[in-house]
Amino acid sequence: MFLDDLIIVKHQGKQFIKDLTKASLPEIFRGIPQISDKAINAQELIDFCPTAAILLNKNKLAIDLGKCAFCGDCQMQFPNKITFTNQYKMATNNRDSLMVYQGESKEIKVEASLIRKEIQSIFNRSLKLRQVSAGGDNGNELELGACGNVNFDMGRYGIEFTASPRHADGIVVTGPITENMVEALQIAFEAVPEPRLFILVGVDAISGGIFAESTALKRDFLNKVHIDLYVPGNPIHPLTFINGILELTRKKYRR
Repeated sequence: MFLDDLIIVKHQGKQFIKDLTKASLPEIFRGIPQISDKAINAQELIDFCPTAAILLNKNKLAIDLGKCAFCGDCQMQFPNKITFTNQYKMATNNRDSLMVYQGESKEIKVEASLIRKEIQSIFNRSLKLRQVSAGGDNGNELELGACGNVNFDMGRYGIEFTASPRHADGIVVTGPITENMVEALQIAFEAVPEPRLFILVGVDAISGGIFAESTALKRDFLNKVHIDLYVPGNPIHPLTFINGILELTRKKYRR
């Protein structure tokens, strides 16, 4: 058994990531995309996207990461036009920042001017979160669970998930928010004491994703709350979530 462990360590190296803010991911990871200036039939590209994430905005071709399923099919079909980088730092508190435009090298970050003042004064050392799966498929839920494993060890920053919203500082929502989960989500949200964070994780939570047009969804609840952080991905990567939380709550980690 011990010999087997040594073989695994030699093959995989140390899995613990010493600095989560400077970690790198393999190129196969799909992070922030880039849109080249190569001339193509824009409408053909727009029609190709199953979640309507590719669109013309301000007369420029763009990808909305709040709608993007990160399936990579657009890159496969239009390899000279769309390229996904391995940049995982793409959590933000500005919904408009999730728009990636043609010809730009996009950096997505948490905007300091939009952070509520009380957040950093209260949550800069310890943060407890309650995760609510509002019709999720367990993809993002599994990745959030991985945030606390030995690889990422989110707990080193005092950030942990708790079983009860009454013991939490904020709500983390995954899933497209189905009608059957609205009441449960509201109850959990109201049980969290003020000031509370509200975080949307994954494309389904941010926009509804591939379920956006489904009559089974009821997303009006989002119009009643202040959204502190958007974490795009399908599913998200633990590094995307952790870095987003650190940028939101702690000045020393802000880029």
